[in-house]
Amino acid sequence: MDVLRPTLVRIGGRVYRKNLIQEQPFPQEEDEDFCAGPGDCADDDPCDAFVVEETERGFQSRVEVPSPLYKYIIGKKGETKKRLETETRTSISIPKPGVEGEIVITGQQRSGVVSARTRIDVLLDSFRKKQPFTHFLSFALNQPAIQEKFLQFKEEVLEKCSQDHGVSSSLFQNPAKLHLTLGTLVLLNEQEIQKACDLLQQCKENFVDQITGGKPLTVEVAGVEYMNDDPAMTDVLYAKVRMKDGSDRLQVIADQLVERFVASGLMLKEWDRVKLHATVMNTLFRKDPTEERNNTMTGKSSFKERESFNGRNILKLVTL
Repeated sequence: MDVLRPTLVRIGGRVYRKNLIQEQPFPQEEDEDFCAGPGDCADDDPCDAFVVEETERGFQSRVEVPSPLYKYIIGKKGETKKRLETETRTSISIPKPGVEGEIVITGQQRSGVVSARTRIDVLLDSFRKKQPFTHFLSFALNQPAIQEKFLQFKEEVLEKCSQDHGVSSSLFQNPAKLHLTLGTLVLLNEQEIQKACDLLQQCKENFVDQITGGKPLTVEVAGVEYMNDDPAMTDVLYAKVRMKDGSDRLQVIADQLVERFVASGLMLKEWDRVKLHATVMNTLFRKDPTEERNNTMTGKSSFKERESFNGRNILKLVTL
């Protein structure tokens, strides 16, 4: 890692630098890393991003954590938790595995609680990013007319391009699942799912209804495009979508939805603007009957590198 350009981690609207540290601990430097001093937080300290309460026995901070992430705070044989408690002079209470609740950090010094909370937030943010997405925010494109055109496109491709490298019927999207993806989400418990549902309803009331006038938007699906530089080595082929009236209302709604979800912490910001597209072919959908049969017999699953397909002739069809 370039020490002059450290990785940036965004947590709760603040940006932290992920600095390279040596394996050997330096306990005397911990307070400098996470809080300016034992008293109140300075302007550039992180503790205004969360609540630290004063109690009869000192200070405490509570953080809601989905149960699947507990193990990352506990660590192997409890080593991570023990190290956090020792180095920050705090006690960390974690609910039992599978039980949803709050992690409670308590300590006699405010700076220690702040340090432990900040470290936990960084750990959670890091491991959450490594989780596979569980949900995605999208606009459905499964109307009968669109499905019919898609099936015609699929039939034509298989008829005229089936001999092209990598092209097979398993690459095509399920017609019932055609959609415009706005972004992916990692929702690890019912509370986070409900939070996402509530936010989506708020968006509808706050700006979606105003932009649409309470009426459905009519879009056109015309033409296909690929996502990489070489059409002969395509992994994703998508349909281009635009508003029939030529306006940018769909784009505005998409951008504002993503902006709200990113601000809530439910989604990571990937692009400045949503790329409106409907995936029609994807090499992640590819199935190998032989491999699938072997995995079924052995009870094992295996990762296989994506095999691209030649999309040059498909792009010439453009009949979607």
